[in-house]
Amino acid sequence: MARRLSYSARYEHPAEKLYQAQMQRQYWDDLMEGFRELTPISHVEEFDSGSGGMRVVLQQTLTRDMLPSIAQTVMKKDMIITRVETLDAYDPARTAGTYTASIPAGPGSLTGDQELFDTETGCTIRKTTEVKVYLPFINGKLEQLMLVNLVDLFRGEAEFTADWVAANLA
Repeated sequence: MARRLSYSARYEHPAEKLYQAQMQRQYWDDLMEGFRELTPISHVEEFDSGSGGMRVVLQQTLTRDMLPSIAQTVMKKDMIITRVETLDAYDPARTAGTYTASIPAGPGSLTGDQELFDTETGCTIRKTTEVKVYLPFINGKLEQLMLVNLVDLFRGEAEFTADWVAANLA
């Protein structure tokens, strides 16, 4: 059975500024540089942006010894996480996008939709995630662990994004 999470990050900047940030490769390179404190092997694998939107492929490696013990029972090698994020063409009312995360020979999946929209005080990015683990007996524990870590990831990325926009697009 899949588990779902809805997470919203609120910013004081307008949606167009956040969109402009995510349309720049430098934003993603800087984000991956920040991740190197936690996952030393982190980089932008692919990046494409244009009038139709943006698509980025990010890759992070967690060495097996960095994984929680329950995850080590399933993963016998380092965990290579490939994330793909997209944003459609900018729409002042609401810009949609998607994201996925995959692990080669991984025991599950992570997919999500995201939307960027203006608010009275700035803007919000809302992410709706679904995780599924296909291992009987421990699937619920692993799904919950993934969601808890995902909230931490989204929170960290929101802080990074707010600071990056203030420093680079003010």
